[in-house]
Amino acid sequence: MLHVVTQEKILLYIQNIPPAPTIVKQTLDYVRVGDLTKAAKCAEEDPALKLYLKTLVNRPIYGFRNEVSDLSQIFSILGVSTAQQILYNYLMSLLAPKAWGLFSLDNHSFYDLQASLSRKWEKILKHLQLLNHDTESAITLLPASIIVCDALFTEHKSEVEQLRAVKALDYNTILYRLSKLSLFDVCTEIGTKWEMSPAISRIVHAASGVDSTIAGNEKILAQWMHLLLFYELSQSTYVSAGLNEFVEFQIEFVQDIYESFMQVVGNDESNS
Repeated sequence: MLHVVTQEKILLYIQNIPPAPTIVKQTLDYVRVGDLTKAAKCAEEDPALKLYLKTLVNRPIYGFRNEVSDLSQIFSILGVSTAQQILYNYLMSLLAPKAWGLFSLDNHSFYDLQASLSRKWEKILKHLQLLNHDTESAITLLPASIIVCDALFTEHKSEVEQLRAVKALDYNTILYRLSKLSLFDVCTEIGTKWEMSPAISRIVHAASGVDSTIAGNEKILAQWMHLLLFYELSQSTYVSAGLNEFVEFQIEFVQDIYESFMQVVGNDESNS
């Protein structure tokens, strides 16, 4: 069963991921050095990127009363760290399928997931006093794992669902048993391909909750990211989409931060 979802097929999938478009790379370079004016001018040259930025920033989660359409204003509002994060979000959106096969998602619900994860993650990092370019951008790779899961399993949806029903396995466990690669391993490879900081990939990989090599602040970030993933995917929209049993919840990994997490994210929800 599912013998075609092999490590070789996964590596081929990663190999076929296109490199970051030139304009996006140039825009990222300007953002990294803090030149948001040049970043906005550069982004203007890519109509798809421009549309994405306008669409994402004007989602309800950002709370602007009037539509923001000028790119220089958008970059100014976002600031350096959030602008970098959103550009990485854009790269992830390039991987998203035109039609989702495994999960009941569409572009709007996927954008909302990206935006909601990003906003809550920023609040968490401020609470932890660990906010910087790389820690903020780390959240962008989590939606990539959802895209990868959909891409690899869509052709075998009935077999996957049967396996899940019989053995009560999450998607990540199924993939690892078949290929010895987890969804978080794949995210790490995507991060490498798009020249993300190694710190971003380490944190996201550890967010699986089973990485025993992580320590210090990176472990703290991984704990909060793990809990945020499950909190977000437990929302009704994503339960309906089939994402609520995406990966296995590692209770022991996050139990010591649960109360603090609910205070931070609960306040975020009540103020939104």
